[in-house]
Amino acid sequence: MANIKSAKKRILIDQRNEARNKDVKSSIKTSVKKVNSAVEANDKAAAEEALKEASIKISKAASKGILKKETASRKISRLSASVNSVD
Repeated sequence: MANIKSAKKRILIDQRNEARNKDVKSSIKTSVKKVNSAVEANDKAAAEEALKEASIKISKAASKGILKKETASRKISRLSASVNSVD
């Protein structure tokens, strides 16, 4: 355990950031699952709407530093490709 005041504060800040990052990543996973389920159901309109929501969440996470920008681009690209494959 840290003895220095600034180190103790840093531990608290790290815990807060970890909780926020975990929440955002969980939200992204949920929205990606919604896109995938709409694609599996061959529902193009629902898939496009879910893709819009998911891409916004992924982009925000990348801009906040929760995801790397390359990871965010890859996720959005793969989701878009799957939505475009729906007839």
